[in-house]
Amino acid sequence: MDRAETDSRIRALIEPFNKKNIQVAEGTTFSGDLEFDSLTVMDFVAAIEDEFDIIISMNQQAEIETYGELVSAVCSQAGK
Repeated sequence: MDRAETDSRIRALIEPFNKKNIQVAEGTTFSGDLEFDSLTVMDFVAAIEDEFDIIISMNQQAEIETYGELVSAVCSQAGK
C-alpha cells in the first residue's frame, strides 16, 4: 500500500473526529490543531487499527504528534 492510499484512508477515518473541520495537513497536530483529548485519540487509534489491521502501541502513540507522522507510522506498520 502506498502513502497516497494510506493518506486517503486515514483522511476518511479522521472526518468524524474533526469536529472543528480543520484543514488537515502533514504538520497538523492532534492535540493542538485538532484539539483531540485522550478519549478521542483512543477512539481514533482504534479506528485506524481496525481499518489497517495493525496495532499501534502506547509508546508509538506517544511519539506521534502530527498527521504526517501518523501516516508514516501506518505505512510502516501496514507494510510489514
